Amino acid sequence: MLSRFLNKACIIQDPEKDIACDGSASDPWSLCTVEQVEELKAIMKVIPLWSTGIMVSVNIGGSFGILQAKSLNRHITSHFEVPAGSFSVVIVITIFIWVALYDRAIIPLASKLIGKPVRISAKRRMGIGLGFSLLHFATAAIVETTRRRRAIKEGHINDMHAVLNMSGMWLVPQLLLAGMAEAFNAIGQNEFYYTEFPRTMSSIASCLFGLGMAAGSVLSSLIFSTVEHVTSRGGKEGWVLDNINKGRYDKYYWVLALLNAVNILYYLVCSWSYGPTSDQLSKLSDENSSNEKPLTQNGFVSKVHKASHVSEDIGLNVKRDN
Repeated sequence: MLSRFLNKACIIQDPEKDIACDGSASDPWSLCTVEQVEELKAIMKVIPLWSTGIMVSVNIGGSFGILQAKSLNRHITSHFEVPAGSFSVVIVITIFIWVALYDRAIIPLASKLIGKPVRISAKRRMGIGLGFSLLHFATAAIVETTRRRRAIKEGHINDMHAVLNMSGMWLVPQLLLAGMAEAFNAIGQNEFYYTEFPRTMSSIASCLFGLGMAAGSVLSSLIFSTVEHVTSRGGKEGWVLDNINKGRYDKYYWVLALLNAVNILYYLVCSWSYGPTSDQLSKLSDENSSNEKPLTQNGFVSKVHKASHVSEDIGLNVKRDN
């Protein structure tokens, strides 16, 4: 229905009024080219799946990650201490290592074991990235719960600058999962946009992921302020406090994990409604063309083969009518 509505934008009602002497549209706001309409359709079709990647860019907000790292024992040796702000490097390292292993080791090995080329579609990689994002926030919630209990047990509930008898390496698992989420979802998104959009829209395809990251930052601030406002009603101490030992950032992480779980369900609905991608359609057409062999019997084409051609002709006529 929406596609037919948009198609009306490129229909010439009156050639004398709609078309200028040079063949262009007299009023570009009332008459569009077919390419413009198709580009708009492509963007509108992709937007629901694009919106599912916003949650991957949502972070805890503020400087909590640094404060959390500063409260832990960051000594690797007696003379070397990891800076609190350097733990995020684990995410970048994870992305680099995974991309290299995925292209050079995992895919070739899987193809060799199965005996045919193996490839995870871009849309499926986006979904896997959302799953890792859920695991990231769930793991972060468990680690923060453990850290806070240790702070209370050691009597540092009112001392936000105290260093606990707990290794900073506890933060590594959640950062690894965050890196895996970025590696799957970010690369999957970029590949998905480039394959689904025509070549004339390559600049838009390259900008969509960055736009999603910006939307994730805005959503982070919105969630952060909403949780702070709701949990501090009635003069109570909210979950978001300057003293991370008194605050309940573990519950905040669980809220983010719950939102990620809802986002995965939303992704499944969007993925189902989107249908097959361009790669899947081209692969299916190649398989059909290679398997299509006319069955003849006594010089006549079989009824099955003839019926298939009749159905194809009917489909083409329906498309032309539309």
